[in-house]
Amino acid sequence: MTMTGDAVKAKNGSMVAYDGQMAFKKMTGGGEGLRGMVTRRLTGEQMEVMEVRGQGTCWFADRASEINLVRLHGDKLWVEASNLLCADAGLRTGTTFTGLRGGATGNGLFTTTVEGSGQAAIMSDGPATILRVTPQYPLSVDPGAYVAHQGNLQQHFQSGVTFRTLLGEGGGEAFQIRFEGDGLVYVQPSERNTVGGDV
Repeated sequence: MTMTGDAVKAKNGSMVAYDGQMAFKKMTGGGEGLRGMVTRRLTGEQMEVMEVRGQGTCWFADRASEINLVRLHGDKLWVEASNLLCADAGLRTGTTFTGLRGGATGNGLFTTTVEGSGQAAIMSDGPATILRVTPQYPLSVDPGAYVAHQGNLQQHFQSGVTFRTLLGEGGGEAFQIRFEGDGLVYVQPSERNTVGGDV
């Protein structure tokens, strides 16, 4: 990321190289101060963040993950904290209640939000696929493959458990997240372990 005296918020320890003059500072509570720190502890949505400020270029990475840049124009991005690599310092980060979806991923009932105008870098295990959701074409996603979403979307947690699943004859996907509305959903080509998992 090229910087001209501005700053970015990045996942703690994600800097792999830089040139020019950079200053690094650990931020308490994911950059949200004491209230943010308390909220994150209560919700289990962990995000250790550092602020990087300076002139030059700074490179970020984490476990050889694929990186997707998402440009926000005053809108909001919902992303699993473990998938957020960095964001322009002017973007506001927070924690929001997402209903039962979080319960399926094992990350609590909350997720990280990024909003405002600027860029955020999100990570995925393998190249992320960006899927369009429209009112005519809702989308169901495996919770272990979910990375992020943006737009005017409603999400519902749905169970795929049937009598066939319990007998071991089902497809193995016990839970899904259903998205309806108008927006984009980012999924990765691998699955995290989830609390729902296979039944």
